[in-house]
Amino acid sequence: MASETHSVTGRVAPEEAARITRAMALMSVSVALLLIGIKTWAYLASGSVAMLSALADSTLDFAASLFTFFAVRYAAAPPDREHRYGHGKAEAFAGLFQAGLVLASAGIIVFEAVKHIVSPHPITHGAEGVVVMLVSIALTGALITAQTRAIRRTGSLATSGDRAHYAADLAANIVVIGGIAAGAFLQASWIDALAGLAVAGWLVWGAWGIARAAGDHLMDREMSEADRARIKALAMQDPALGDVHDLRTRMSGPLVHIQFHADLDPDMTLEEAHRIVVAAENRIREAFPAADIIIHPDPKGRAEPHGHEYFSEGRRAEQSA
Repeated sequence: MASETHSVTGRVAPEEAARITRAMALMSVSVALLLIGIKTWAYLASGSVAMLSALADSTLDFAASLFTFFAVRYAAAPPDREHRYGHGKAEAFAGLFQAGLVLASAGIIVFEAVKHIVSPHPITHGAEGVVVMLVSIALTGALITAQTRAIRRTGSLATSGDRAHYAADLAANIVVIGGIAAGAFLQASWIDALAGLAVAGWLVWGAWGIARAAGDHLMDREMSEADRARIKALAMQDPALGDVHDLRTRMSGPLVHIQFHADLDPDMTLEEAHRIVVAAENRIREAFPAADIIIHPDPKGRAEPHGHEYFSEGRRAEQSA
């Protein structure tokens, strides 16, 4: 998940990315509300632990989606005097919030599953429960398809987090169907409880993936090696722009910040150097429309070491790679 986000961030203009991400957040909230309604009815009718696990998950999905809806609106706000790099990292905080809610959902499911293993009770209205889960699978699948298309265009971390727990829901719903059917038609209620435990384990795994991606975002992890190589290649398409070094990238919601040094002929005029640098910026921005790009020109062969020594380790690592 994280690598996919890194590889597509910045591929569309910020305004378009924000519009797509907001639309996905609104769709997610709507689907979660609908699922809560039908799963509440099914749980009250059947008393299934597996159904309760699905209901708890959908309830927390709604809370996460609602939080994400407001987070992406804030993340899309343009830079201001206090946030010169914009507000895009709000998406990463939304991802961490989602991970916490998914873990809470897993805890509720484990508690109820253990209780029903110790004190089993029969499950009723199994057919209705299975039908509800099939409807849930169809709705969740449609949402995941839409989110996947949006992520390919925007690289939104918030949408990726949403998709991660809805993908877990999709697999969990299949497990829930098996648990309900076994409990209702085979009188094996312990299978229903085990199905709930399986769902909880899947949710914990999904929460880890969401948290890891959010952590990468907040810790300014570099873009993928493929994207870094593409940035260098685009910059050096002009023979007048020499070696590209000290390349640094970091993500901020739908935006990506790119900066590097480039060797230029030390005898060219400032105006000519400016023209070459701007042309390189434009080439890179064609591939990454949401990129904020800073290029520092160095006089080839005459540039003394400069910049803070704290970051020199990054350059040495780049040269040895």
